Amino acid sequence: MHVGVLHVRLHLPDARSLKDKRQVVRSILDRARSTYRVAAAEVDEQDIHRIAVLGFASVSNSRHHAEEVVQKILDGLRQHPAARLIEHELDVV
Repeated sequence: MHVGVLHVRLHLPDARSLKDKRQVVRSILDRARSTYRVAAAEVDEQDIHRIAVLGFASVSNSRHHAEEVVQKILDGLRQHPAARLIEHELDVV
């Protein structure tokens, strides 16, 4: 069993409130869950309206597949119109 793990910190420049932030975060998490069938959650900084810290995990019998899935999520986040990627950590265990 292999687990691909992605931890990202995003800046949400247009978020004026926690409600704005939650709309963007929910959209990102829901899309990742439905498209890639991963576990996804906001894991830190829940009370700061312009910063989102998200975690994603993909479980697979193939190391390559687990890494590929989280890499695709990362690539999508790099091009997200409402979020700017500040930092990320990707690992496969």
